[in-house]
Amino acid sequence: MLLYNAHLAKLQGHEVLSINQDKRLWFIELITWWEGRISASHLIRQFGISRTQAQKDILYYQQLLPGNLLYNASHKGFLPQTEFQQGYISGDVVEYLNWVSHQDAIADISTALPYTTLALPKRQVNAEIIRVLVTAIRQQRRVEVDYVSVSNPDRQGRIIVPHHFVSAGLRWHLRAFCEKSNGFRDFVLSRFRGVPDLLNKTNIGAGQDPGWITELCLAFQPDPRLTPAQQEVLAHDYQMQNGKLHIHSRACLAQYVLQEMQVNIRDIDISPEAQQLVLVNHSDIKPWLFDEKS
Repeated sequence: MLLYNAHLAKLQGHEVLSINQDKRLWFIELITWWEGRISASHLIRQFGISRTQAQKDILYYQQLLPGNLLYNASHKGFLPQTEFQQGYISGDVVEYLNWVSHQDAIADISTALPYTTLALPKRQVNAEIIRVLVTAIRQQRRVEVDYVSVSNPDRQGRIIVPHHFVSAGLRWHLRAFCEKSNGFRDFVLSRFRGVPDLLNKTNIGAGQDPGWITELCLAFQPDPRLTPAQQEVLAHDYQMQNGKLHIHSRACLAQYVLQEMQVNIRDIDISPEAQQLVLVNHSDIKPWLFDEKS
């Protein structure tokens, strides 16, 4: 809450915010910033409060951070203004996507025990891009985008139909049908450029994505080159059953599971202490790995 305390100091005479109202004010800002519109209905559905209370919360947010929201009758809600200042959210896309994917980002993190987090690099993602992609997913529409990659650093225009955001460890992806490739692909969110253009509706969706609708089970076991005692440590770590760890995944996400588990299926010379786990059913997973399709 970057500006929260400063604005509270200006509002003398107001009661200290309750935890629940604080969550609702955070929610107002989160939805407004990333989705481009907030209404009383959003708060009613999310928190189960009355319309009167929801309207009071929005009004109170306007008092705390004047200039952020303005009611627009044609949109039947409050829209973010050009002078919008973030008082509750971090502005990091992961914060929004965590809420979208888990619906629990508003839960308080306990401060009863000391803790720290890794200082990992953030991927720069433009809010304007996310807003358009969110709309495209919800309305099942085609989107014209500019996209770059390490192999093709120059902007490439393409038309996609997004259907899911995907968390892949350190970065977020967009799963979408690509008309240029004539197939479903993963797009790294931080590699979109400019502002996408919303196009017409389409019948293409996740149900037609073979990699999305196909379920796999990745089976892991301790590297057999380890001693029995070392293997037992890993079996206990991962709560293995009969010496195996089974992870269920959508087929198109199998590669990311391997990366997160730090299982290298190509370098057979890697030390067992570094490898620790091995993939048992490689032949079942192979057709879905990025560069092993045959």
